Amino acid sequence: MASTVTLHIDGRELTVPMGSSVAAALASTPGGCSHLSVSGEPRAPFCGMGICHECRVSIDGRRQLACQTLCRDGMRIDTATSRP
Repeated sequence: MASTVTLHIDGRELTVPMGSSVAAALASTPGGCSHLSVSGEPRAPFCGMGICHECRVSIDGRRQLACQTLCRDGMRIDTATSRP
């Protein structure tokens, strides 16, 4: 049984320990942010329990809270960290 899972965050492959939350995976990336505020400032997971919604990301095409979602092998996570 594998002790790690491989996922993709904004197209970049990342391997994390099995059982890690998506928020923990985000924290291990440069910048560690999940989206940009309306003024363009980077935002990152804050409360870790689903109250603040600062960790919203797109996971396999659905908006979800990163702190409440466990990483799965092959998962695709898209942050909203760039402006068009």
